Amino acid sequence: GTVEKRAMTGAVRTSARIVANETRQHRVTTKIEGWVDKLFVATTGQAIKKGYPLLTLYSPDLVSAQAEYLIALDGVKTHGGESLLAAARRRFELWDISEEQIDQLEKSGKAEKYLTLYAPASGWVTERMVLAGQKIMPGEPLMVISDLTEIWADADIYQSDLPHVKVGMPVEVTLPYWPGQVFTGQVSFITPTLNPMTRTLNARLEIHNLDLLLKPEMYATAILKLEHGEKLAVPTSAVLFTGTRNVAFRDVGDGHLAPAELKLGARSGDYYEVLEGLNEGDKVVVSANFLVDSESSMKAAVETLMKGGGGGAQAQPGHPGH
Repeated sequence: GTVEKRAMTGAVRTSARIVANETRQHRVTTKIEGWVDKLFVATTGQAIKKGYPLLTLYSPDLVSAQAEYLIALDGVKTHGGESLLAAARRRFELWDISEEQIDQLEKSGKAEKYLTLYAPASGWVTERMVLAGQKIMPGEPLMVISDLTEIWADADIYQSDLPHVKVGMPVEVTLPYWPGQVFTGQVSFITPTLNPMTRTLNARLEIHNLDLLLKPEMYATAILKLEHGEKLAVPTSAVLFTGTRNVAFRDVGDGHLAPAELKLGARSGDYYEVLEGLNEGDKVVVSANFLVDSESSMKAAVETLMKGGGGGAQAQPGHPGH
């Protein structure tokens, strides 16, 4: 076989757990105190669109603020006082009252008893912590809306694979009970610390999930695609592993072979990257190298005995050596 440069690729195969993408989650809260009148989201897991009504809320503070706003609006029409109207409008904005709702108040000229909360984003209600008739306080979480079309997979990366795993590298995710179905994505984050229990790092994978086939808390297999570039490579069958050394037999011409101690890099299919020990174009033994190794070891042993290397007398022709 010939030592030559090749495009080296590889893969890290590991387990992964499907989780929701935290950057695509929205926690619904309100900034005013009140009571829930109607709840339009009846079940956890319900799909909703952005702008969908979630619930209606009765708040005495809101009713009073609407009345004050209408008085300020009437005062502008008759006596001026734009600053008071601007302050009242700013108060609504701080409560996350939409421009459309304020405009509707101005058109109707009548304070609404109930405030409607609308969905801030499209997705699925993955958590719901509110019921009709419940009193809620400012900042209290009411529900969580998650967009599951882009999802995360948390993969365990062992220490031996860390030099090869990089942010941005392509990944494939498969499910053991769904053969043939492949989901694609990339590595978006690698945790800076090691899990002391599993001795692994966590790699966060961003996965496209447009068909919503991947569900949070599923277990999957992740394959991280490695691209090492063009490297000097030797066939795997040419390498002998002695336990402390990696050796290949190089053709030095005239029918002679010489052992070469190798320093190897990553493996790609049937090839190892050569870091030291061989040069491009070298010819190496790729079959029967165990026989070559055995014969060279035997020859070295015989030569030692013939020279008296064992500490005894030199063997004479026709007599067995020791």
